[in-house]
Amino acid sequence: MAQAARLARIIGGFGLVILGVIGLFLPVLQGIAFILLGLLLLSREFHWARRLLDWAKQKWSGARAAAQPEK
Repeated sequence: MAQAARLARIIGGFGLVILGVIGLFLPVLQGIAFILLGLLLLSREFHWARRLLDWAKQKWSGARAAAQPEK
């Protein structure tokens, strides 16, 4: 049962990443959202996905900090 859940997580993660890459070129799909969801699933199984997700979180934090108006 655990192997089936692991396999489903891996297939679903790669599927979402592929869908996200396609969504980057199509105006009807939110490519970045699908890529991040796919990386979230894959990060439980693969170290490279965890590193990419951490990188994306750092970039998001930096962009939010830059967008905040100074008081």
